[in-house]
Amino acid sequence: MEIVKGILVVLHIVGFAAVFGTAMAQLPAVKRGAAVISNGMFHGLTTMFVTGILLVGSKYMLDEPVNNFKITVKLAVLIVMIVLALINRKKTSVSGGVLGAIAGLSVLNVALAVLWR
Repeated sequence: MEIVKGILVVLHIVGFAAVFGTAMAQLPAVKRGAAVISNGMFHGLTTMFVTGILLVGSKYMLDEPVNNFKITVKLAVLIVMIVLALINRKKTSVSGGVLGAIAGLSVLNVALAVLWR
């Protein structure tokens, strides 16, 4: 089971990298008015959501302690990111504020995971 958890953690980090990297890659396009919410960002958010749910579920299955408040806060941050992406997904141009918010919230989610013990 440790191998499965390890794979899920790696996939969770890959999802974060996809979201953060895509947001940073789109920032130069903001000046030209060509920044968009790409499929890579949306798929990264989906990956983070699914692997996060599976990681929490695996903790419950193994009777490991789960900080439900921490998980709730992290889930709320992720849901805000998903909503921002969904609202702006079909727009022809996205503002730098939206991209910055998504990137900042993804860093906040990592900070919560690492620093909140």
